[in-house]
Amino acid sequence: MIRSQKIKCEPSSFRDPSGCVYYRGKTVFRQVNRSYKKDFDLLFDSGLYKALVQQCHLLPHTRLAKNHSTSQSVYATLSTDMIPFVSYPYEWTFSQLKDAALLTLRIQEIALQHGMSLKDASCYNIQFLDGKPILIDLLSFQQYKAGKPWVAYKQFCQHFLGPLLLMSLVDIRLNQLLRIHLDGIPLDLVSKLLPKRTRLSFSIASHIHFHANKQQRFANSQGINRMTRSLSKVALLGIVDNLKTTISKLLYRKKSTEWGEYYTFTNYSDKAFTQKKKLVEKYIQIAKPKTIWDIGANTGEFSRIASQQKIFTVAADLDPIAVEKNYLHVKNNQEKNILPLIIDIINPSSAIGWANTERQSLIERGPVDLVMALALIHHLAISNNLPFNNIADFCHKIGTFLIIEFVPKKDSQVKKLLMTREDIFNNYTQKDFEKSFSKKFKILKKAPVAGSLRTCYLMKAL
Repeated sequence: MIRSQKIKCEPSSFRDPSGCVYYRGKTVFRQVNRSYKKDFDLLFDSGLYKALVQQCHLLPHTRLAKNHSTSQSVYATLSTDMIPFVSYPYEWTFSQLKDAALLTLRIQEIALQHGMSLKDASCYNIQFLDGKPILIDLLSFQQYKAGKPWVAYKQFCQHFLGPLLLMSLVDIRLNQLLRIHLDGIPLDLVSKLLPKRTRLSFSIASHIHFHANKQQRFANSQGINRMTRSLSKVALLGIVDNLKTTISKLLYRKKSTEWGEYYTFTNYSDKAFTQKKKLVEKYIQIAKPKTIWDIGANTGEFSRIASQQKIFTVAADLDPIAVEKNYLHVKNNQEKNILPLIIDIINPSSAIGWANTERQSLIERGPVDLVMALALIHHLAISNNLPFNNIADFCHKIGTFLIIEFVPKKDSQVKKLLMTREDIFNNYTQKDFEKSFSKKFKILKKAPVAGSLRTCYLMKAL
């Protein structure tokens, strides 16, 4: 048994009787139960594990010589490195979810070539590492049985196809429905929300509309048997190929948003923009963080100052178009150490699932070494009526160091915010800002952003 460090179990592991996941420090352990022995051995003996790891589709694992548990129900124990940040599908952009879906289908194709099939097609089995999606669940496979349908087909449609269709054809923000539907968006709901014209598409009609109707029509044992008729491997591969084609053709609606075009219309001069980058770089060098959360990152201009120094950086923003642009930049330039995510810092991801433990809140996934909050304070304090004390307290909870920019009332962006509302913010001053943040942080550095009215700070949590 391990005694040197406390073992922490993964709360969502109860859903899989094949095994469980637990942690010790920065190492992830996967326990394999004897009930999964046959499929587990086939995963390695068939060459499927090797093929997936070589193609960077599956997180590599190392089998331990000795199990940690002495229970007779345990067959094997494996270890792997912990990924820098666990993200969830409702935090992904359209293209992130699309790439995760296409990876899942590609893995199913490779699995069938090796005599196996995915028994799970959950979007939660995919994470992003070095800018690319990767499967993290070793126990997602089972032996392929001739004539049997793909047991994960419905799950794939609910976790991937349905949300992607809604994001592409209705509104890009509808991936947020995954927050309240833990096992994917129900197909009957997807069917109701999609435009009527989609019924004329054979692929969408068969995978969504007809599928949803069958689920409602045959919601009894006799109906289920009728739905699981014999299906050849060729036919199964045809379904997978059709899903790939359908998803590959999906595009998000390219429309401008206020923040998606932020750097095009900002009041920063070239001088101020350059000076701000130099200040941020200097402050990062002083703090020497290993991990950074850039909250309000927009398209990631300042996040890259850190990621290009091989510092893992979560670039979070509430605007789906801005984050989409950021992810496509990461993908097209094969960038590492940066993870763009859709996170509204006013309403960050909460803990959800059974007993509020299956998916962690944003705060639970921290704290981080350094938080960056640039060009954000006025949106929090004025647009959302958040007192400085509350903002300071939140930043203190999630990070050790803080790089934050104060934007005064005379700044054109603040004036724009106050054009549509009464100025009730008598305490929105630099003096009050420093007073509030000094209760939680020590101000290490403070410098004006040349060419602007703004001031950039480096602080350390008390």
